[in-house]
Amino acid sequence: MSVIELSHRSKQFEEVILGAEALLKELMGIPDNYRVLFIGMGATGQFDMVPMNYIVDGKAGNYVVTGSFASKAYKEGAKVGEAHVAASTKDLNFARVANPDEIRMSDNPAYLHITSNNTIFGTQWKTYPETGDVPLIADMSSDILSKKIDVSKFALIYAGAQKNLGPAGAAVVIIRDDMIEKSNQNLPTMLKYDTYAKNNSLYNTPPSFVVYMIKLMLEWVKGQGGLAAIEKTNEEKAAIIYDAIDNSNGYYRGHAEKASRSLMNVTYRLPNEDLEKEFIAEAAKVGLAGLKGHREVGGIRASIYNAMPVDGCRKLAEFMKEFQKKNG
Repeated sequence: MSVIELSHRSKQFEEVILGAEALLKELMGIPDNYRVLFIGMGATGQFDMVPMNYIVDGKAGNYVVTGSFASKAYKEGAKVGEAHVAASTKDLNFARVANPDEIRMSDNPAYLHITSNNTIFGTQWKTYPETGDVPLIADMSSDILSKKIDVSKFALIYAGAQKNLGPAGAAVVIIRDDMIEKSNQNLPTMLKYDTYAKNNSLYNTPPSFVVYMIKLMLEWVKGQGGLAAIEKTNEEKAAIIYDAIDNSNGYYRGHAEKASRSLMNVTYRLPNEDLEKEFIAEAAKVGLAGLKGHREVGGIRASIYNAMPVDGCRKLAEFMKEFQKKNG
């Protein structure tokens, strides 16, 4: 039988889902007082579950808005209860993340929410806010497993699977025990974090094939040498493309400020939109696909998640140099 035929109550599938949790804990150095949950709906569902579970008793959800998905998380929080923008870089067209001294939390904060990597704008947090007793929550959908992080700084981390973890269809939630205990008991069963924790994410039939693929991906990461090796490779990949931008004498212009540059999404512009369209078309002819920037930024976006090999980044950098020689 294949994994999608197995009963989720079977010993065989229990080994898959518990094995995936154990592998993620090992790779990320997750402390013993945390659980790993597998929840359907993807990260977008967590935009709702987080405030529904924790904006209670007159508390306010606090959000640092540094991009499109951070903004969406805030808007969903505001639908549930009181939500406060603790900092925003919208006036800079999200060219960087927020500085620590810009963060102003509300009275009685339930949590501070950040989006660790902003795929559309190509920015990434390099250090995380210090929040004291206020739970720090992060959407790490696009950079989880791309580098080492100190999980103990966070009360809850969530990530859609489809960037570095596996196929779309599930969110991985790393949650501290005290946050599980704080789950809002007035919610429907499937919207409470403690439902998943008490049942090893098996209260109902989980996205079993996605979980199976996540486990395979975690085995691959371990085989690559773990997160230390993955982080080194990702730094090398990003440096290749950023060097091509920085050495182009302004022909290529990065969107993100250098201190906030993402290792996962490199965003940049060319001198005009006609050249950008030609760049994308010519790149596709040599096997460099998916380079069109998001409509909110335009230009070019090179997404270089864990699966992208170093040679792919070299090929893009070489193409950039040749395109500039031809059209500069």
